[in-house]
Amino acid sequence: MDALRHGWPLAFDGGPVLLPVETAIAQGATSPQMLISAARAATLKLANQREAAVPHAPVLIAGGEDFTLREALPIADPALDLGNPLKGPFKAVTLDWAEAAAAALELARIAGILPAFLVDPVDAGEAVPVAASDIAAYADAGALRIVTRARLPVSACEEAEIVAFRSAADLREHVALIIGKQSGDRLPLVRLHSECLTGDILGSLKCDCGPQLDAALHAMAHEARDSGGWGILLYMRQEGRGIGLVNKLRAYRLQDQGFDTVEANQRLGLPDEARDFPVAARMLELLGARTIRLLTNNPAKVAALQAAGITVSERVPHQLPENPHNARYLATKRDKSGHLLP
Repeated sequence: MDALRHGWPLAFDGGPVLLPVETAIAQGATSPQMLISAARAATLKLANQREAAVPHAPVLIAGGEDFTLREALPIADPALDLGNPLKGPFKAVTLDWAEAAAAALELARIAGILPAFLVDPVDAGEAVPVAASDIAAYADAGALRIVTRARLPVSACEEAEIVAFRSAADLREHVALIIGKQSGDRLPLVRLHSECLTGDILGSLKCDCGPQLDAALHAMAHEARDSGGWGILLYMRQEGRGIGLVNKLRAYRLQDQGFDTVEANQRLGLPDEARDFPVAARMLELLGARTIRLLTNNPAKVAALQAAGITVSERVPHQLPENPHNARYLATKRDKSGHLLP
């Protein structure tokens, strides 16, 4: 991921050398082929219906001439579509290294860059070795540990404790905020909250993240104050449902062009849901909360936690009023993502 951020090529064990299009520092590099996602290929009219059904799947494309980085960037970045409407002609070609290709797209998502690469480029510089199996080590929720905890009175509840989690395989540091006094006699009210800089900190009206965070803390405080219960807020470092801050802002730009949240992510070649629920489950296990009441409108979140070994005894609705800026966002959650909203 560090190599991708720096724009260095990756040499996959048993696969090709791949140069990230967005960040590449070897500006003179060229290649006869590019690796992009099926969703982006569908936008370019290159993916058939079956391929497009798996938007984050890899697709290998070729053009009449070698790709330069200047030509490749508008292929990778849908924000440049309006300024570069004429692309190609391209064709999708057979991909013989599917595991490495899928790993490359996943690494790009984790690194927060556009999922597009030049394949076996000329003049790309020295490549960093990597294996597709390295993804499994990164995704191993079992490596997560509690590293420290401290009392942290917050405005919603003065009786609160913050717990920090870290994994040797992952640079992200997640935290949990325990509201009230932890007790084995009462099931905790739990909220999984993915970080949202724009909503949580800047007060964005495009989403409901900030109000949901505030309402969750107050709901837990109410449980602690009035009924002797307690709550856990998991604050997960997975901005934009796992696509990263910069790509989330790219999606915002596409939304301004008329696309909804799911369509915007797909035009970027990124999944519309990439949150790490096994990590959330591991955090709950480390806190001794294997059976919970979950504050959510999303049945898929309940199913994902249960698949990871957490028993959800009750789904507690968590709906807040819409505003003119997030009405379409909430409707998309309901209509395309299955959230239980009116």
